Formats: sequence, structure tokens, C-alpha cells
Amino acid sequence: MPWDVEGLVASLAARSEHTRRAYEHDAQEFVAWAERGGCPEPGDLDRRTLRRYLAYLETRGFARRSVARKAAAVRALVADLRRRGQLTADPGRALRTPRGDVRLPRVPSAADAARLLDAAADAAATPTDDPVLDALAARDVALLELLYGAGLRVSEACGLTLEGCDLERALVSVLGKRSKTRRVPIGEPARVALAAYLTDGRPVLATPDSPPLVFLGRHGRACSTRDAHRVVAAHPLRDGRRTHPHALRHAYATHLLDGGADLRAVQELLGHADLATTQIYTHLSQDRLRAVYAATHPRA
Repeated sequence: MPWDVEGLVASLAARSEHTRRAYEHDAQEFVAWAERGGCPEPGDLDRRTLRRYLAYLETRGFARRSVARKAAAVRALVADLRRRGQLTADPGRALRTPRGDVRLPRVPSAADAARLLDAAADAAATPTDDPVLDALAARDVALLELLYGAGLRVSEACGLTLEGCDLERALVSVLGKRSKTRRVPIGEPARVALAAYLTDGRPVLATPDSPPLVFLGRHGRACSTRDAHRVVAAHPLRDGRRTHPHALRHAYATHLLDGGADLRAVQELLGHADLATTQIYTHLSQDRLRAVYAATHPRA
């Protein structure tokens, strides 16, 4: 294949499966468009062709965020072709693309997050006649506690291994983006919930073929990110609103900042390589801004 999209995917081995799939899909879309538009070979590619593709995406009505994502995949493909010697220059390096709009999820308040976790714990504390259901309920509490209490990405929680749990020191080691491992402290409620699940719940779900992962499904297979989304959605907030794992991670960071945590410390806890990412990700609440204003301004 002249465009060698497979080579691009192979070069992204350190990225998450979700990222690899997205890049592959977007790169294949570009290749199909290029071949239809008179650019069948990578050697025919130039900046003008890339600008035409961006204009084409905008005429299709894609949001700026989607255009930015697709452009990133195309730049990655062109750069990979350049590294492989199929291009003598990289026309994508100077390509300007629109910045995607940052959409922050609605963040549960600290009180709402506590109620969600308490309700899940209360439900798990009421045994049923089915040990599998009881084990799944214990798993759900441990998962919710880690998503909010440790701010884990949903992929990090689903990929958490048994070896990565240090309950004595209340730490978990997770594999984050770009295959970077970080150790994250967990609070006492999360430690207790995780210990209870590992002791009484996981052995019920595990089979001889189960992977050495913490979170398992009903039949002993790995808990997928889709499963985790379903778990969070099954525990609505007090007003009936359903939330999702990323909102709990965002709440974790926001509530740390509300409590006075240093932005760089939050950066380390979240596993962000760039502080600017943390600044976007962790917006300050209006309550904290009012408190700072009231405490510091002479005319407050």
C-alpha cells in the first residue's frame, strides 16, 4: 500500500488502543480523499493538497474539534512517510489547523460525589442471594472510588494490575498515556473498597484464564472501558443526572484545587506532561474565585 497507513499504526504502539483506532480511521479517510482527488501517491503530496483537505473537511460541516483531530492524524501520517523515506520533505509540519474548542464536562459537586459513592457502598453492603452480583457490586464501589478518589483515566483503571496495588502504602501504579507509569496515592475509602473487592469480590469473578487485572467482568474477562462507563452511568447523581468516568476525574482535579492544592501537584497526580493541559482541564470553580476575591481584595 503506497500510503502505508499500517506503518503509521505500528509507529503508534505506545499510544492507547483508542488513539490508534482513531488515527487509523482518520488517515484512511484522508488517503481515500487524496486518491479520489488526483493524488494517488505520497510523492505527489504538497501543502496545497493538505490545505485543500482541511477546506474539504470544513465544507462537510465537521466541528473545529473534529477537524483538528483529523488534521493531527494526517500530520502524523505524513511525518511517518517522511521518516520512512517515501517523502523528501514533510509538507505537514507548517500546516496550521484550527484549535478544537475545549469542552469541559459538568463536574459533580463534592457533596454530590460523596452521595454517589455512599449510595453505591450502601447498595453493595446489602447482600443478595447471588454471589456474582455481590462481587460485581463490590467491584463497582472500588472502581468508582478509584475514578474519583485517585483521578484515574478510565483506561488506567481498567488496566490496573494486581501487582500495581500497594494497599499497605495506599498507592496504585497505573500505565498512563504514552506508556508512562505513575504512582498515585489513594484515600482511605478507596483503599478499603479496593481491599474488600480484592479479598471477597474478585475471587468470585476470576477464572483460571482471567488476566492479572484488578477489575473483571461477570465471566472473568477484563473489564473494558465500555463496561466502566456503564458502571458509572448506573449510579446517577442526586438529581438523577448520569455522569461518566471523565467527569469524575475532572471532579477529582477541581476539588483538589478548591481545597488549595498546588497546580503542579495536581499536574503530577493527573499524569499530564504539560502544565497547560492541567490549566485547561482543571478550571477553578466560581465559589473558589469568590472566596479568593473576598479574602484578598480591599473592596470586597
